[in-house]
Amino acid sequence: MAKEIITVPDLGGADSVSIIELCLRVGDNVELEQSLIVLESDKATMDVPSPVAGSLTKYLVADGDTVKVGDPIAEIEISLDSQDSAEAAIPETPDSPDSMQADSVQVDSTQAATDQQSANPEPSESQSQAQEQIVLVPDIGSEDKIEVIEISVEVGATVEEGDTLLVLESDKATMDVPSSHSGTILTLLATEGDKLGTGDQVATIQLSGDKTAVEESVEPPSAPVEKEVESSPTPLTASSEQPKESAPSATPDSNNDIYAGPAVRLLARELGVDLSQISGTGPKGRIQKDDLNNFVKTALQTSSQPQGNAGIPQVPAIDFSQFGDVEKVKLSKIQKLTADNMQRNWLNVPHVTQFDDADITDLEQFRKSLKEESEKRGVRVTPVAFLIKAIGAALAANPEFNRSLSADAESYIQKHYIHVGMAVDTPRGLVVPVIRDVDQKGIWQLSADIMEMADKARQGALKPSDMQGGCFTLSSLGAIGGKGFTPIVNSPEVGILGVSKSQIKPVWNGSEFAPRLLLPLSLSYDHRLINGGDAGRFMTYLVKLLGNIGYLTL
Repeated sequence: MAKEIITVPDLGGADSVSIIELCLRVGDNVELEQSLIVLESDKATMDVPSPVAGSLTKYLVADGDTVKVGDPIAEIEISLDSQDSAEAAIPETPDSPDSMQADSVQVDSTQAATDQQSANPEPSESQSQAQEQIVLVPDIGSEDKIEVIEISVEVGATVEEGDTLLVLESDKATMDVPSSHSGTILTLLATEGDKLGTGDQVATIQLSGDKTAVEESVEPPSAPVEKEVESSPTPLTASSEQPKESAPSATPDSNNDIYAGPAVRLLARELGVDLSQISGTGPKGRIQKDDLNNFVKTALQTSSQPQGNAGIPQVPAIDFSQFGDVEKVKLSKIQKLTADNMQRNWLNVPHVTQFDDADITDLEQFRKSLKEESEKRGVRVTPVAFLIKAIGAALAANPEFNRSLSADAESYIQKHYIHVGMAVDTPRGLVVPVIRDVDQKGIWQLSADIMEMADKARQGALKPSDMQGGCFTLSSLGAIGGKGFTPIVNSPEVGILGVSKSQIKPVWNGSEFAPRLLLPLSLSYDHRLINGGDAGRFMTYLVKLLGNIGYLTL
């Protein structure tokens, strides 16, 4: 069998690149176009595919080496099938009329391509850059990276400024990334599953006005050139890892970045492994196949060990279709995360719930008296504004509820700011935007903040920063109904107030029963930091504030 020395193909303009991964082992079988190595320039990661099928005899390079076009990288022993195919492609009689005709066609085609190139010179690099625009992720209000869950456009699509290019989803919200310019999509620099942050590259757009460059980019014309097996260069194929503006982080979990090649990412997806849990041993902390395989082996060994009685029995699977027509609907990411958070909080936090009624008769009369002023200001005042204002005052007077238990449970953090989260029901699921500095704001400002956050929540426009930093949570079901419920503490907070539908009830005033508007309250708290006395004082103070809004001005 013949042996073939594989060299670095055309790098598309790069002078030299680094080798960041050897994809095979010596002795492995090599398929045609199978990746041999992965190269990385300052802007892209690229696979080098094998131009032949056979067996890898040896690598002529190592991880971390720097190579350029034409450098030898591997030796492959060509298989019989590949060798026969190569020989079949070479004419047996060079002087035959058929071969002469082929040579003539090749010369004519080459000349035609040269003439066409002379008639239509390519634009200069500065002109090309002036016509193209890279779209970046706008400020998402957080330094964290967020997963791409949907690519909304395709290469070649025409977009207007403001059109959605892709959708990001954090733990609690989804966000659209709009196009900053009008034009045609040349390249997409992100794929589903990538994690992007503020300033990361999304796509390259050909600005409106130059259609020729777009068409050449989407469908480059090909000239008919005779293929010679041994001498024609093998093109580099871009990997699924798209170009980034900056080099990957040295550690896989820094800024939620995952530094791994396309082959490793594909295998991880097939195995259902979260690469952020793996520490890479390759150059610059890159995750390699051995790292992934070792992680899976360890996980399998751990799961096979007996767990004793610590595990919670699983709910048995039931085929509901045997009882009638059914439909299986996949949960959204927010719904799944909410379910996980609720289960974790319920299992880890020792809950206690305390109930009481607040007399809001006077509060409602005062709120309704603000209707005319509300219309002038364009701000709708709801009972939620008074509830959040009262919660802020109660937290200031009872700082035990403005704490969080440390992760090691050896201490607690006392907060000297007062931010209150409010649960909002949306088509995507339950989200909790945070109203900040409630102790420093009046009813009008709180009402405006509540309207803004509720609208953003329903439109899926909340940023991660909009849902962080809460000290206490309000969950109001007043508009829906109910007499009471037991809300689950939103850890690491230590308290949550559930509000149900107010009702007119007779209340003894010392001489007679009088109709009063009573609001049912349910206070759940973390019994590790809050005892019954703390909860009783908090609830009593809150009821007093809601019963006489004059106290809110003190």
